[in-house]
Amino acid sequence: MQRQIKVLIVDDSVLIRRLIARALEAEKDFKVAGNAANGQEALSLVRSLRPDVVTMDVEMPVMDGLEALRRLMRESPVPVVMLSAHTTEGARVTMEALSAGAVDFVAKPSRSAETGVMMAELVSKLRVAARASVTRLPGPVLRPRPPQTGAAPVPAAGQRADLVVIGSSTGGPSALHKLLPALPKNLRAGVVVVQHIPVGFSGPMAEHLNRNSALAVKHAANGDQVQPGQALVAPAGSDLVFRRSGSGAVIQLLPGASPLPPGSFRPSVDGVMISAAAVYGNRVLGVLLTGMGRDGAAGMSEIKAVRGRTIAEDQSTCVVFGMPKAAIDAGAADIVLPLQKIAEEIIRQV
Repeated sequence: MQRQIKVLIVDDSVLIRRLIARALEAEKDFKVAGNAANGQEALSLVRSLRPDVVTMDVEMPVMDGLEALRRLMRESPVPVVMLSAHTTEGARVTMEALSAGAVDFVAKPSRSAETGVMMAELVSKLRVAARASVTRLPGPVLRPRPPQTGAAPVPAAGQRADLVVIGSSTGGPSALHKLLPALPKNLRAGVVVVQHIPVGFSGPMAEHLNRNSALAVKHAANGDQVQPGQALVAPAGSDLVFRRSGSGAVIQLLPGASPLPPGSFRPSVDGVMISAAAVYGNRVLGVLLTGMGRDGAAGMSEIKAVRGRTIAEDQSTCVVFGMPKAAIDAGAADIVLPLQKIAEEIIRQV
């Protein structure tokens, strides 16, 4: 018999704890290991119960979820899925939590009728998170050093990338909060970031990345020009394509022609990379970070087909080695690198 996934539920609401417990107990592969009403209780129970995964509310008395998460990642790393308020401030705190090491989050419903959908999403994300690889909080970001003698040759001027498309999903916000701050403000290429994230959360993610990066980071808007030294975060809920404009390109946001199937995101990494390949040809660099599923494999293949270059994150640093593995298995990754080496390679390629 397959071992059950042990879950610690952390929430100051007795009702929420009961609802989560009921949803998990209806699934044969879960076991509720315990409950905590605040972050301080959670720290103690994680040490004694050793759960496989934790659900963590943000706003709690005694010790809030963000402080508890930070201490867990330092002292007893365990996969954590946050429960976030679906508000602007809730989204900002969620970005703090994801950058601090939370694997994923679920937004609490604004209406009671949506509780069932939220619980189904939480169960699904807990299954993924339980298999995730988490590590202790990293030290300061190390700035890339100039290439050493004997390093791979720097591309010729005509072969340099003018656009870097970065795709990520589960574990992506934390990876992006390490990668983008390692890029210089005078980066010689434009960057577009495609992160699987619910509507309403991509804007706060862009703001958080901008506060912590030398590179200018902006939530993309219709008509934005792709330009060196700037990263545009694709807005959740819209397809994003590139349109030629003079000697460069601009962003066009589209509403999407049909409803998304469960588990899919708009924009998709594939769609953005395929559009980039069509407009930029061999002057695009595709980068695929941690994430579940196969999104990005087709896009990376298209970039290779037009003689662009591609980088996939190595399994050793991925929270979930799904998307990079799919690209590697498809032969679509030119280079496979741990996260801490990807910024240096991006700089070398542009």
